Amino acid sequence: MKIVTIVGARPQFIKIAAVSRKLRQRHQEILVLTGQHYDYEMSGAFFDGLELPRPDVNLGVGSGSHAVQTGAMLTGIEDVLLTESADCLLIYGDTNSTLAGALAASNQTPTMSASRLRSRF
Repeated sequence: MKIVTIVGARPQFIKIAAVSRKLRQRHQEILVLTGQHYDYEMSGAFFDGLELPRPDVNLGVGSGSHAVQTGAMLTGIEDVLLTESADCLLIYGDTNSTLAGALAASNQTPTMSASRLRSRF
């Protein structure tokens, strides 16, 4: 099975540390880094420290408003999904990267989500 995994923020990097290792034992994973967290301390250090697989695609979105980030991610993720003909999409959490992945996959790619509720109350 070909699975596209979308990550972009620190909590997602920690989650893929365990999941990607197992997933890659039986499936082909295409790891897409959106660049939501983009500097070494917020991204690269996690890839190095947790010995994560290097991203197959780095969208390099960087900073911007929610709309700018999400729009750029949406376009990039949709391109990856169309090019890769993935069997499914795996998204984590509740970030701009997650939203963009879910929107890009709607109506074309089955999506699995590992999310939690975030509340400010």
